[in-house]
Amino acid sequence: MRIALAQIPVVKDVATNVETLHRAIDFASEERADILLTPEGSLSGYTHQFDAQTVTAALQDITARAKATQLGLALGTCFVEQDGRCYNQIRFYEKNGAYLGFHSKTLTCGSLENPPRGEIEHYAVAPLSTYEFAGLQIGGLICNDLWANPGCTPQPDPHLSQQLAQSGARIIFHAVNGGRSVAWQYHEANLRMRARAGAVHIATVDNSFPADLDCSSPSGLLDPQGNWLCRSERRGEDLLIFDIAL
Repeated sequence: MRIALAQIPVVKDVATNVETLHRAIDFASEERADILLTPEGSLSGYTHQFDAQTVTAALQDITARAKATQLGLALGTCFVEQDGRCYNQIRFYEKNGAYLGFHSKTLTCGSLENPPRGEIEHYAVAPLSTYEFAGLQIGGLICNDLWANPGCTPQPDPHLSQQLAQSGARIIFHAVNGGRSVAWQYHEANLRMRARAGAVHIATVDNSFPADLDCSSPSGLLDPQGNWLCRSERRGEDLLIFDIAL
């Protein structure tokens, strides 16, 4: 499987995000990738305060562009579903454009107060699932889902990466928007540890905005032993491609 990884800027302006995603899709298509992974909120922006109709129209644009070149997507965006609830998602699409489903951020960030405050109040959560992409079981996690930073979530760590591995996932697609935290070493250690513990590949990408600051987490691809197969520059936009044999 040839995986494209887009460490790209994510802002709150949907039109700007669409232009950025066009660049990433064009890169992945030119490199004949099977699937492209983008950061958390890369279409809508990392916010629950977006215009749902604007994001829906933008999603149709992005998925059509990917389908036209037979590119699968693991697309990070916030989205209002038909149930009227907002989810922080990775939306999975096959190379022929077929929609497979979404992973919703499960360990939503919030204060440690009781009741907690923060994004935990704004996003709904759906059950953890795996999906079949090109005949292979895959799963998704969003940012804190993987490392369960105890300073960011009032919830206990349910080891979601292990759950996905036990459900048969061979690759976990991990979309990040880490807010320029100081936890780079913690994030990298968790990525390596959890890839090895679950014996799974982990593909991960972070938001690169603003470009003059380091990302909060490395972007790249880890093998099931927890070794980096490829990794991005520490700051700024960086588009990567890598083939893995499965």
